Amino acid sequence: MAELKNDRFLRALLKQPVDATPVWMMRQAGRYLPEYRATRAQAGDFMGLCTNPELACEVTLQPLDRYPSLDAAILFSDILTIPDAMGLGLYFETGEGPKFKKSVTNAADIEALPVVNPQQDLPYVLDAVSTIRRELNGRVPLIGFTGSPWTLATYMVEGGSSKDYRRTKALMYNDPEVFQLLIDKLVESITAYLNGQIKAGAQAVQIFDSWGGALSHSAYQEYSLKPMQRIIDGLIKENEGRQVPVILFTKGGGQWLEVMANSGATALGLDWTTDIAQARARVGDKVALQGNMDPSILYAKPERIREEVAAVLAGYGKGSGHVFNLGHGITPEVDPAHAGAFIESVHELSAQYHQ
Repeated sequence: MAELKNDRFLRALLKQPVDATPVWMMRQAGRYLPEYRATRAQAGDFMGLCTNPELACEVTLQPLDRYPSLDAAILFSDILTIPDAMGLGLYFETGEGPKFKKSVTNAADIEALPVVNPQQDLPYVLDAVSTIRRELNGRVPLIGFTGSPWTLATYMVEGGSSKDYRRTKALMYNDPEVFQLLIDKLVESITAYLNGQIKAGAQAVQIFDSWGGALSHSAYQEYSLKPMQRIIDGLIKENEGRQVPVILFTKGGGQWLEVMANSGATALGLDWTTDIAQARARVGDKVALQGNMDPSILYAKPERIREEVAAVLAGYGKGSGHVFNLGHGITPEVDPAHAGAFIESVHELSAQYHQ
């Protein structure tokens, strides 16, 4: 593998000195870029893009070609590849988000689910990882990722997106042993999946706990955090002579930062509802922090974006351990020039905090 030319992102996650705060964006390879839309049209549909390693590599690299200052690439894929590999039949309808042909609603459905073997069941993802690493040629590190067990379970039980997770929570509260079996199969599948990505070349991994914030305090600990801790415990810790950092991101999880900091994760992702200065005070030196500008700021003028970047940097303060990101994914309607202004502002304004 080519030597890494820019390791600022990995160094910041490990709280090692950096010259400037590294920056990347969740969903940085996505619909706000015209070149992405063109490649997706070429692929036919979203799943056609995900399952073609060469095209997945192409869209992963597009934001880096447009914004050479980005400090990391993230694998282009979807969090729902695992339920799809379990046989639920993932598909996307325009404007409606992900759906499954089959959902799991009872013990028999869950008992019938296989545990995913990534080499056999998701070779297109692992091929995409190795292809991207080769094409990056050491430019920046590559991030692999997965959805959390709780988040994937909601899609599997609901059959798609949900506003209230009614069926999932009913199963969780009415039949906790059956629900736990689903979580256990997801923990085993996700651990193997992330380790497969690491072996294929991912240099850091992120767990997207998109819907953890919808849980009560006790249910979050039991059905979201504990399963994620089990995954982290089972991950390859070092590869290619470097530590492989793990980022844990629970959207809406600001109230649980202290317990999340004890999860074994290297870094915690923050959404925009949590003040980064308070978050740093609460977690101390236990973990690095990633985030957390409101993605909607990117609709504002570049000078307003720059002010917000300055405020987040000042909130975190001096020293390493901060990876700048949005508090959630970049939205499709954002002007790509505004994303560029954001990225440049981070590097320009952050150097003073690392002297």
